[in-house]
Amino acid sequence: MGLKGLFRRKQVDSNRVRAEGHHQLAKALSIPQLIAIGVGSTIGAGVYVLVGTVAKEHAGPALTISFLIAGIAAALSAFCYAELASRCPSAGSAYHYSYICVGEGVAWLIGWALILEYTIGGSAVARGISPNVALFFGGQDSLPSFLARHTLDLFGSEVVVDPCAAVLVFVVTGLLCFGIKESTTVQGIVTALNVCVMLFVIIAGSYIGFQTGWTGYSVSTGYFPFGVNGMLAGSATVFFAYIGFDSVASTAEEVKNPQRDLPWGIGLALSTCCTLYMLVSVVIVGLVPYFALDPDTPISSAFARHGVHWAMYLVTSGAVLALCSTLMGSLLPQPRILMAMARDGLLPPFFSDINRKTQVPVKSTILTGICAATLAFFMDVSQLAGMVSVGTLLAFTIVAVSILILRYVPPNEVPLPSSLRESIDSVSLRFSFQEHAEKAEDIKQLSLGGTSDEKDPLLVKEIYKNKIDEEKRRKLAALSIALVVVGVLILTASASATFFPSFPRYSACTVGGLMLLGGLGVLSYIDQDDGRHSFGHTGGFICPFIPLLPILCILINTYLLINLGGATWGRVSVWLLIGVFVYIFYGRTHSSLRDVVYVPVAHADEIYKSSQYVA
Repeated sequence: MGLKGLFRRKQVDSNRVRAEGHHQLAKALSIPQLIAIGVGSTIGAGVYVLVGTVAKEHAGPALTISFLIAGIAAALSAFCYAELASRCPSAGSAYHYSYICVGEGVAWLIGWALILEYTIGGSAVARGISPNVALFFGGQDSLPSFLARHTLDLFGSEVVVDPCAAVLVFVVTGLLCFGIKESTTVQGIVTALNVCVMLFVIIAGSYIGFQTGWTGYSVSTGYFPFGVNGMLAGSATVFFAYIGFDSVASTAEEVKNPQRDLPWGIGLALSTCCTLYMLVSVVIVGLVPYFALDPDTPISSAFARHGVHWAMYLVTSGAVLALCSTLMGSLLPQPRILMAMARDGLLPPFFSDINRKTQVPVKSTILTGICAATLAFFMDVSQLAGMVSVGTLLAFTIVAVSILILRYVPPNEVPLPSSLRESIDSVSLRFSFQEHAEKAEDIKQLSLGGTSDEKDPLLVKEIYKNKIDEEKRRKLAALSIALVVVGVLILTASASATFFPSFPRYSACTVGGLMLLGGLGVLSYIDQDDGRHSFGHTGGFICPFIPLLPILCILINTYLLINLGGATWGRVSVWLLIGVFVYIFYGRTHSSLRDVVYVPVAHADEIYKSSQYVA
């Protein structure tokens, strides 16, 4: 196997190969449930804080534009997710797509990074709930002792433990074990209540704003007090408020009609979040001058300045509801990622077990809950929050790369189990004989000077020429995609390396930019692969503006990745290094693709028919 094993890819309809011995997840989700998952996972307490911080330090009144630009940037990834989710509706999200389009090595790293993202993300969210809950009891010191934070002396150092966070994680874990329909119903209710709180902020805030003449706008020094650069810096910050819609894609196997419902669910969830973010920012920045906003409690303090002190409790309720909904959205995808990786043999089969009654991966869900609760109880994971962004941005980037591969160089071979060796040999031999017979007939017609339409020598010559041209096109497309990726890496890394002298920085930016534009130009000029029409499940969403849209997505996400900071990347590198060892010593040798036989796509259906293999 060696390095070649890193590039082996599984087929789209992987259930047909892997379904034996595996129970399937319940098909219970429709568009309303998907919107609840997407909105609930995306709108966290961040909006209740980001509005003040970004407006005061970066954007000013232009915060609304910052949210709009960030929403458009997130929509680039959403378009890519929508097509892949409808074409490949199976559990695993970005891990699943990258395994199909890129290869096993990249898929493993994406899956391993997503495990870290969801674990730390869930723990950080749970850790942030208890301070907000404590406000209803009169402060942190007023919480019941079994829920209040305590300082313990462990191994010679002081550790602040948070029982409330651990209890909340266990409650959500238990709910997720009941079933996908039950958990999404509860999440839908919690999300609806949170949206009602945000609508109150918008409506009541607008009423106060019209009564007072929108003080925040009238005293501001222009709409762009920090300039356009400040507004763009604000967009980069609030972009992370849109992270969460990818949770919808992780439930693809549980959707009743994935080709129709998944794109709608992703699109409507993201557009709902963007609209709410923009409206809230318009109101709050108008009620209070941006320079006077409280960066910790911008919304409640804005109402308090106008005498509506009781609104603090309503806004705090919204923050608690948002955090609870986000906690559910963080813990929901991880068991499905673990299950998908275990189905592919990259993790032990323990993680792929599905409960017959609830039709959810209960064992993986419980293990996820235990890990998240332990972290939430013992650790202040706020310092690790940047690691959450690494997993998400890596997934967004690889999904965009996968779209380019799907359109220009989709896999033309599929892996079939070695148990079908007899059928594979039989069908391959039959196709080989048929091809030789056609070539012999063509040669015969050429020698006889045949002029029929079916055996026109010019037509035969054109067919062979087209086959050679298609191979050249695929190689050129693959090279161009690689050129784009390398160019983006050079361009973003050199643009961000402000500590380097100007000349080498600008030279590297020029080289990276030329590589990026060259790859984009070639991909825009050459045709897309005809195999894209039959790739996976057809009839779903088709991503527009290829190749420009996914390339912009790769550029934006890579830039954000590089600018997450050295400390964040240092911590993530340790986790990824552990993942490399796990893959080398377990995943590589237990992969379900280790004994497969790759055959042309055109032969696969015939092989299954001849072997009477039933998925």
